[in-house]
Amino acid sequence: MNTLSSENSLVLIIDIQDRLVGALNKDIVVENAYKIVKTADYLKIPVLLTEQYPKGLGHTVQRLTDALPEGSEVVEKTYFNALLEEGMLDRIKSYGKRQIVIFGIETHICVHQTASALVEAGFDVYVIKDACASRNKYEFKQGIDAMSANGVKISCVEIALFEWLKGAKNPKFKEVQALIK
Repeated sequence: MNTLSSENSLVLIIDIQDRLVGALNKDIVVENAYKIVKTADYLKIPVLLTEQYPKGLGHTVQRLTDALPEGSEVVEKTYFNALLEEGMLDRIKSYGKRQIVIFGIETHICVHQTASALVEAGFDVYVIKDACASRNKYEFKQGIDAMSANGVKISCVEIALFEWLKGAKNPKFKEVQALIK
């Protein structure tokens, strides 16, 4: 299937941490990530987060941690490719989801390496382009292009939200619609 299903999705947030967001000055990434996290909560889609060396880079920004669905997991990492962290692939597989919706910072490093490894591991991977950021536009574009070349599907916030909803009769339609107005 080429569209997202809320029943078969796992959201994977990569390193949207205090110092990284501050260095990028990209508040739009946090706002778009918030929309996805809130929708995941409404639709009971599990969320898994990574934090790259939180001792030095801080933790996930408060706006996101406050919105996380109950039971969301945070994994501390030092590898750029999160799948290289011990037990990470097994943790992702334990959710029993085929579609991985991924976004975060930095697009051309941690998001790219993790998304490409997930494709290699047999998942359908959807990167949410407007919830990703890099320090400069060229690196961002190269990261998106590299993921696309590796079989990652390139998407955006509204495409993901409305694919999950399927239609206006979804009981959570109004809540999700309010996020984008």
